[in-house]
Amino acid sequence: MKLIVVESPTKARTLSKFLGKEYLIEASMGHVRDLPKKNLGVDLEHEFKPQYVISAGKAKVVRQLKQSAKKATSVILATDLDREGEAIAFHIQYLLSEKRKAKSEKQKFSRIVFHEITKTAIEEALKHPGQVDLKLVDAQAGRRILDRLVGYQLSPILWRKVRRGLSAGRVQSVAVRLVVEREEEIKAFKPETYWVVGASLKKDKEEFAAYLKKITDQVKAEQAAADLKQAEYSVSEVKIRQVKQWPWPPLMTSTLQRTAGARLGWSAKKTMHEAQNLYEQGLITYHRTDSLNLASEAVSQAREFISQKFGAAYLPERQVFYKTKAKNAQAAHEAIRPTDVNFQSDNKLYKLIWERFVACQMSPAVVEKTKVTVAANKYELFAEGEKLLFDGWGKIFKSQFSIFNQLPNLQTNDQLKLIKVLSEQKFTQPPGRYTEASLIKVLEEKEIGRPSTYAPILSTIQDRHYVEKEEKKLKPTVIGEAVTKFLMKNFPKVMDYEFTAKMEGDLDEIAKGKQSSVTVLKNFYAGFSERLIEVKEKADRVAIETEKTGQKCPECNEGEVVIRTGRFGKFLSCEKFPECKYTATFKEVVKGVVCGDCGAEVVIKRTRRGKQFYGCANYPKCKWASWNKPKALASGLPENQNTQENGNQN
Repeated sequence: MKLIVVESPTKARTLSKFLGKEYLIEASMGHVRDLPKKNLGVDLEHEFKPQYVISAGKAKVVRQLKQSAKKATSVILATDLDREGEAIAFHIQYLLSEKRKAKSEKQKFSRIVFHEITKTAIEEALKHPGQVDLKLVDAQAGRRILDRLVGYQLSPILWRKVRRGLSAGRVQSVAVRLVVEREEEIKAFKPETYWVVGASLKKDKEEFAAYLKKITDQVKAEQAAADLKQAEYSVSEVKIRQVKQWPWPPLMTSTLQRTAGARLGWSAKKTMHEAQNLYEQGLITYHRTDSLNLASEAVSQAREFISQKFGAAYLPERQVFYKTKAKNAQAAHEAIRPTDVNFQSDNKLYKLIWERFVACQMSPAVVEKTKVTVAANKYELFAEGEKLLFDGWGKIFKSQFSIFNQLPNLQTNDQLKLIKVLSEQKFTQPPGRYTEASLIKVLEEKEIGRPSTYAPILSTIQDRHYVEKEEKKLKPTVIGEAVTKFLMKNFPKVMDYEFTAKMEGDLDEIAKGKQSSVTVLKNFYAGFSERLIEVKEKADRVAIETEKTGQKCPECNEGEVVIRTGRFGKFLSCEKFPECKYTATFKEVVKGVVCGDCGAEVVIKRTRRGKQFYGCANYPKCKWASWNKPKALASGLPENQNTQENGNQN
């Protein structure tokens, strides 16, 4: 009997469909060894040697794996093909080979990798077994230790200098900085006024609009509008060109998360959870990748499907391959694609992946772009239009592939009839807050984090109440702003974008065998440890700002009630704390919405882990609650932002 070890029961069940009875397949349920939770777990005196322990709750799993390994003629490690998967394989082999002779160890253990869980891929992997890649293991250990050094040694300083219970993270804190700086840009933004002036015109029975260039002076805008009312209109120039619009590339981890966020409204965490299920069921290729590579066999299958389904016009002459732009992308990995293009499903994420893969192998769309200049006495107005000549890959996306503003058939010297003058005052808008999708894009552009870390980064900064969602946009909390302010002042290097990107690059170099984790850790820790001592002794405390309510404290009748942010979210308190111990539950009322069961206000609530949901303000009398924001009703809606109830914050 041969023992195959994978991470999850779902993956094990999928493999069992392809393999015979001579294989026993068991799941490690993720990592089996890790650094201890209660202490640093890194020997700073002996080249940062990690002090691994069996992961919490995994003792029973390890015992079962050991028993199965004793009965097996060989152990095949079939964990995922990234650094985390390699580390899991390494630690399983370590635990199962304890007390065994070194000579027999290599004969007993082998490592297989595959990009998709299909019969063909598994059989091919079993024909070409290898050994655990110690370079990848070293890279994973280097990242884990680096994050542990920052998290475990910065956090106690935050407890002393900001507030108890806070924590810092090497990459998470930099992500919070991005959100904080965007909020500062929004607050500092000063809108500028401009005017859009134009005319609604008609040729025969068809109407279109043409506009002057943006005007920033009100007097000039009013004069132009007045002049246009008296003007004669004619077409002075028409420029027409055909443009090929090429399909989007197939998805990789970052674009999967961004696209699912934009089209499905999903968080990065939910997207990766669903992708993990699809991968383990054998429906898609491995979902943690920064590569755009595609297997030639898969491309051939897609081309055959396109030809049969849509016809030869939708099929390019040659196979289409995409170049990966990421500097340190894993070239051996593939983009995310369906394992069988002929299989279609109503699963929203699978459908999104399937569409992107099929579309990326289709002919480009052909669009006719028209630019028209309209003469109106001394003024020139401009109009642009598009007309779809051939939909190409748009055949797949339909409503997602939009063409706008189709113009009439205009010729030079055509006379036009004025319907009305258009004039509107507008204001420049501040930059928008990040969504999860747009923050991932910036992290990727700045080379901060890697495909497997984006979702955990976003979850962590929200779970720690450094960032919160407001209408699906990321907004820093007062805690996030205070921590960022302190870290920027006292640990500027740790918070620096370029330095963080360089550390990611160093970890990639370890994976390639060009550096060792010990060297990278030494280079980082030398300056970091000195700074820790200095900040601990000399840095000033940073106060967390409170939000004022304008209400007097009902207990002491002197202080003002303020909104504070605690471990489990916001609560109300007297500003004179600790002299006055008054606290109350904070109700964050959702504007424009009432409870569908009883008509009371709807408030934002959070679980003990920080996940946001919506509930009735009349709880526990009314038990209505929802993860999704209810739709606004027509009238009789509450406008107040917050209310309070006597009671202890929990």
